Amino acid sequence: MKKSKNIINGSRIIIETLIEQGVTEVFGYPGGQVLGIYDELFKAEDRIKHYLTAHEQGAAHAADGYSRVTGKVGVVIATSGPGATNLVTGLATAMLDSVPMVAITGNVSAHLIGKDSFQEIDITGVTLPITKHNFFVTNACEIADTIREAFKIAKSGRPGPVLVDITKNAQEEECEFENVDVVEPFVIPKATDEDISKAVKLINNSKRPYIYVGGGAAGAGMTKQIMALAEKIDAYVGCSLMGLSVMPNSFDRFLGMQGMHGRYASSVANRQADLVIGVGVRFSDRATGDPSKYSENAKIIQLDTDVSEINKNVTVDVGIIGDISDSFERILQSVDKKSHTQWKKQVERYKYEGQLITKESEKFSSGAITPKRVFDIINEVKGKQDIIVTDVGQHQMWTAQFANFESKRRFASSGGLGTMGYGLGAAIGAHIATGDKTILITGDGSFGMNLNELATAVSYNSDVIIVLMNNGALGMVKQWQTLFYEKRYSNTILERKTDFVKLAEAFGAYGVRTTTMEEFECAFKEAYTQGGPSLIEVMISKDELVLPMLPPGASIEGIITRENEEKQ
Repeated sequence: MKKSKNIINGSRIIIETLIEQGVTEVFGYPGGQVLGIYDELFKAEDRIKHYLTAHEQGAAHAADGYSRVTGKVGVVIATSGPGATNLVTGLATAMLDSVPMVAITGNVSAHLIGKDSFQEIDITGVTLPITKHNFFVTNACEIADTIREAFKIAKSGRPGPVLVDITKNAQEEECEFENVDVVEPFVIPKATDEDISKAVKLINNSKRPYIYVGGGAAGAGMTKQIMALAEKIDAYVGCSLMGLSVMPNSFDRFLGMQGMHGRYASSVANRQADLVIGVGVRFSDRATGDPSKYSENAKIIQLDTDVSEINKNVTVDVGIIGDISDSFERILQSVDKKSHTQWKKQVERYKYEGQLITKESEKFSSGAITPKRVFDIINEVKGKQDIIVTDVGQHQMWTAQFANFESKRRFASSGGLGTMGYGLGAAIGAHIATGDKTILITGDGSFGMNLNELATAVSYNSDVIIVLMNNGALGMVKQWQTLFYEKRYSNTILERKTDFVKLAEAFGAYGVRTTTMEEFECAFKEAYTQGGPSLIEVMISKDELVLPMLPPGASIEGIITRENEEKQ
C-alpha cells in the first residue's frame, strides 16, 4: 500500500527504508562517515532501536545471532575505514553459514574516493568474496531501491550477507522518498517431477535409509516434515553442526550430529546406510571425512536451493534443485510406507555402543568437572525455549554432543568459518531478538577474543549466562597436537593470569568460579534464577578430549574413541 511522497535527506532515507522493510532493531557503532545516519536513528528511536556494541565485529555477530534465532534479516551499521573492515570476520561468518544480513557502511564523499582520504577504504572490494552481493551508492536517489534489493538478495534462495556502502554526500543530499511494501524473496523454482520420481524410487528400494539435515533445513523450518518422512520410511536422522535444533532430541529416530566430532551412532549409521537423503546440507569435509569412501556403498539424494552445492563435495545419485520444503513434501507424499526391522536393530546397537564410549571417556577424565556432567545439569535446568550459543573449540563440540534441543532455532554457532570470539556478540543478539534466556558456552581461548562485549551485555541487562569452560589451553588445537603431533604443545598452553570472575564483576556482571560439580550446579541454578548477565567459570582439565573423533580425511573405520588408540 503506497503512501505520500516527501523530500528527505539520504540518511533519513536509509532509516525510513529499514523501518519500511520491517526492521525494529539494528546493531552498530557510530563514526564520522555515518553521523547523519545516527542522527536520524536518534530521531526515530521510537520506531527502530539501535544497540551499541563495544566493537564492530561484536555488532556483526550480534546481527548474525539475531538472524539465526528468528530467520529475519539482521542489520549492522558501521562507519568507513576501520569501522567497515572490523565487520569482515562477521560477514565471512554469516556467508559460510548462509545467514541473511544487511551491513550498511558509510564512506567518504564521492569526490574524495580514490584519494586516500582519511578513513577511506574500498570496502566493496574487500568484501566481494565474503558477501552474497554488495553495492556502492553515491547518489541519495539510489539509496532506497538499493537497500530494498539488498534485503531481497539477503533472504532469497540460499541466504547470505549483503553490504551497502554509502558515501557521505549521498547521505546528505535530498531526494524524493516513497514507502513501498516489504520486498519478497525471489521465487525459487520447483524441482522437476523427474528428479522427484528418481528420489522416490531410491527411497522405496532402500532398506537402511538415513536422513542427513543441515542449515538449509533449519532455515526452511522443516522439522515436522522430516519427522514425518522418518516415520513413514522407517529412517533415522542425523545432522550437521548447522542442523542442530532442527530436530527435537526427544525424537527417538534422531541420532544427533555426525562427522569428525559427532555422535558415534549418527556417524556409524550414516556409514552403514544404503541411502543417504541430504536436506539443505553441503556435505563438508568435517562431516564426511574421506569423500571417496563416504557412503561408498550407499545411494545419495541431495536437496538444495543452490545448484553449486550439488556434487560439490560428494557425488550424488539424485540432485534435486529447488524449494527444498516443496521438494521434500512431494517426496513425503509419494513414497511407500516401510518397515525395516533389521535396520532398527543395527542402529539401536550403535546407540548403545555410543553410550559405552561416552561412559568410557568419563572414566579417563582427570578433572573433578567433566563436560558431559556440565551439560547434564544445563539440560536439567534450562527451558525448551532457551537458546544455546557457542564459541568455537572443544566446548562447541561438547555442546553438539551433549546439549538437548526441543525447539527449532534455539542454537547459534559459527560452523563454516569456525570463528573464535563469535559467541558473546551472537548471544546478545539472540537474546535481544527473542527475549528468551540465552546460554553461551565458551572457552578461555575464544572468550578472550571478544570479551569486551561484556560491556554490551551489562549495558542492556541481557539475560545471558556465560558458561566459560576454562582449561588453560587452546583445547581443540592442543587436542590435535596430542593425537597427531606427538604432544608437542606449541603455543597452545595459555596459563594466563586473567581472573575471569573479577573481570565479569569489573564490567558489572555476576561472576563465580566453580571447581566441583556441586559448585557448578549451585552457580548455574542461581544465575538462571536471578537473570541478567552472568559468568560462571568452570575449571576443567587441560587434558580433556572431544571423543569420539574422526581424523581429518579418514573414513569411519579410523574413528578414535580413546586417546591411546592407533591413529589411522
